[in-house]
Amino acid sequence: MNIRKRIMTATLEVTKREERGKALKKLRKEGKIPGVMYGPKEDNVSITVDAFTFEKVLREAGESSIIVLEGLDEEKEVLVQAVEFDPIRGGVSHVDFYAIERGKELTVNVPIEFEGEAPALKLGGNLMKALHDVEVTCLPRDLPKHFVVDTTVLEDFESSIHVKDLKVGEGVTINNNPDDMVASVVEAVEEEEPEVPEEVDMDSIEVEQKGKDEEGGDEAPAEGGDSEDKG
Repeated sequence: MNIRKRIMTATLEVTKREERGKALKKLRKEGKIPGVMYGPKEDNVSITVDAFTFEKVLREAGESSIIVLEGLDEEKEVLVQAVEFDPIRGGVSHVDFYAIERGKELTVNVPIEFEGEAPALKLGGNLMKALHDVEVTCLPRDLPKHFVVDTTVLEDFESSIHVKDLKVGEGVTINNNPDDMVASVVEAVEEEEPEVPEEVDMDSIEVEQKGKDEEGGDEAPAEGGDSEDKG
């Protein structure tokens, strides 16, 4: 099974911007996202991109796909380096694009997607996903969008999937330790409910103690009266 998918290249139209500071708030209200593009051989360029279009591309292509930026002096192949979200209004508030060098290897994290149902789950186990992405080094043209891991190979609690089980194409190197666990099914352990100590009835203890105190008060005289009355 080939679990590596070829990269999907998307295109985005961007515009250079001069706005700074408070002016960015107005751009966002107009449905635009401010951003910046930079790279090892690129000057920082401040840009804007349509919010609806960018968010659609981000959902479909992901952060590990090459995006071609149009609208600058020349087309630029980039990766989404960082995305900031508005914690109050929601949506993307800023984006960083990293311009890649054509013909030069790059190192990025590629996400892992899990599919299928592990047979070991029917034995009373839980699927444990130890890794959600792996670091790869390759040329831009070989960069996979993601790795798909088929969990149906996890037939029992002894089965497991490791980094070395990810089959990649020629020219792609995974930098993680080959023996790193990707996924397994662990046996579910039922937690015993802790014993709840019985509630102590403080009122009964108080009454009982009071009774003992009364019994231990003035002792009754011994039979036969005082020794002085004896003849």
